[in-house]
Amino acid sequence: MAASPILTEREAGVVRLRFNRPAALNALDQAMADAFHEAAKGLAADPSVRCVVLSGEGRAFMAGGDIRLFHAAGADAPAVVGRLIGSLHAALRLLAALPAPVIAAVHGPVAGAGMSVAMAADLAVAAEEDTRFVLAYLRLGISPDGGGTWALPRLVGLRRAMGIALLEEELDARAALDLGLVNRVVPGARLEAETMALARRLAAGPAQAIARTKALLRASLGRDLAAQLDAERDAFLAGTATADFAEGVAAFLGRRAPSFTGR
Repeated sequence: MAASPILTEREAGVVRLRFNRPAALNALDQAMADAFHEAAKGLAADPSVRCVVLSGEGRAFMAGGDIRLFHAAGADAPAVVGRLIGSLHAALRLLAALPAPVIAAVHGPVAGAGMSVAMAADLAVAAEEDTRFVLAYLRLGISPDGGGTWALPRLVGLRRAMGIALLEEELDARAALDLGLVNRVVPGARLEAETMALARRLAAGPAQAIARTKALLRASLGRDLAAQLDAERDAFLAGTATADFAEGVAAFLGRRAPSFTGR
């Protein structure tokens, strides 16, 4: 039996999705894109999910799309690639709308669609020694997908995004941290442990407040200030009715650590 292209692991409220085509540096083919979409649908339907971690098996996070698939498609490339992009984009839409935060734990090549997927996550942690970001689409004579052109200028600014995309600038982990592409850089040997510690911290946090904060931030760039202020007011008032808000206030006044339940 062929190995699953997406490995799923669960620990309390943390779900780990691991891209699993290590011999191909986790290059995205149709089976992986479909499995990613199915996994994302499962996450969206599961209210117990408190944090999601994306990572890659072997020597890479994801080295873009599978170029062999593109070559084999020949004249059918528009249909073949269209199906691949359809599954990938559907998965990314679901993860963006997910109440739980999504963390990308990246190492090795983070290229093409792999870079787009990493940028689509809410947070990113990179291995210091070997992580390399590069869009690399122009090398194939094609433009980016996976939301890369949406996320990149929002993360690094338009001018720098143009350089990364048009000049195909390659970035190591430290450069990515300086630009805001990742939140943390850690030794490669500590990547999994550090990421899981962060995931457990988020999973133990006030789930509804985290979900509202994620939603507010993701929607903010599409709103003017007045609309964002209204959205913040509505979210804050909804939060005051939660048990976690009562617990947070009581813990603050009692000078103790809060114990959130997600309710």
